[in-house]
Amino acid sequence: MILHELEAVLADDIEGDIVEFGCYSGTTSLFLKRLLANTRKQLHVYDSFAGLPTKTDADLSPAGEQFKAGELSISKTQFITNFKKAGLPLPTIHKAWFSDLTPADLPEKIAFAFLDGDFYESIWQSLALAWPRLVPGATVIIDDYQSETLPGARKAVDAWLKLHPAPYRHQASLAIVHLGRP
Repeated sequence: MILHELEAVLADDIEGDIVEFGCYSGTTSLFLKRLLANTRKQLHVYDSFAGLPTKTDADLSPAGEQFKAGELSISKTQFITNFKKAGLPLPTIHKAWFSDLTPADLPEKIAFAFLDGDFYESIWQSLALAWPRLVPGATVIIDDYQSETLPGARKAVDAWLKLHPAPYRHQASLAIVHLGRP
C-alpha cells in the first residue's frame, strides 16, 4: 500500500521530496529508495537510532506492554550497511529524536511522507514538522493507525486531523491522507 501510494504521487508528478519518520533498520526505506531510483526526488529518513522513546498515557494499552523505551534500537551504521548490501545509494539520514528536529531539517517541499513513530508524541511531532511543507497533491501515510498495541498513533492522527481537516481513509493498519486529491 505504501509503495502504491508513492507510485501515484510519482505518476501525478507531485512536486517535492519524500520523508520517512521512523526508519528503524531501513526495510521500508530500501523499497522507497528503489522506487525513486529513476527520479530526481530525494529520500530523507529520520530516526533516533536509539529505539523507542518513553510512552505517554495516550500510548498505554494492555495489548502493547512489550513496547518500552529503548526497544527497537538499531545503529545508524547498521542502517547504512543494509543500504550498502542492497547496492543502493544512501538517503539523507537525520539522526535525532523527532522532538529535536526543526523545520530546517526537512526538505522545503514534501510530496510524500511516511510516518512510523509508533507513539502519540512521535506521530504528533512528525505531523507538526511535515504538514507545513506538504504540497497540494501530497500524500501522508501513518503506520499503526489501527494497531491495538500502539493506540497513540491513532489518537495523534485523529487529534491532528480535527485541527487540520483533510480527507483520509484507513486501510490495514495505515491511515492515508491525501491533500488536494481524492
